[in-house]
Amino acid sequence: MGYKFSESLKRNMDFQFVYKKGKSYANKYLVMYILKNNMDKNRLGISVSKKVGNSIVRHRVTRLIRESYRLHENIFNSGLDIVVIARNAASSLSYWEIESALLHLAKLHHISKNGCDEEIRK
Repeated sequence: MGYKFSESLKRNMDFQFVYKKGKSYANKYLVMYILKNNMDKNRLGISVSKKVGNSIVRHRVTRLIRESYRLHENIFNSGLDIVVIARNAASSLSYWEIESALLHLAKLHHISKNGCDEEIRK
């Protein structure tokens, strides 16, 4: 992993806790749950169900979500558990579409530091 300020959320128990206690926003492609974790870093969990596609498709979607988070993790507030769930529609998306969906949810949650979602358009 190449996170500077974050680590992975791994245990099922942690995921369940975020689902129960956290706050969620969704768009067409992703659902994002957020919960304060009282640490000085974020923990990111990514969930892609079998409905999204076969393992190749699921791993691709997971990598795209992880990478778009990694490249923008400096704009996320810290001290959060973040769980991102991919919806079926995410299976055919490009990196840019996933990135835009992720940043859109961060903005809805008010967890991006600058509130700017079109930060690094080339």
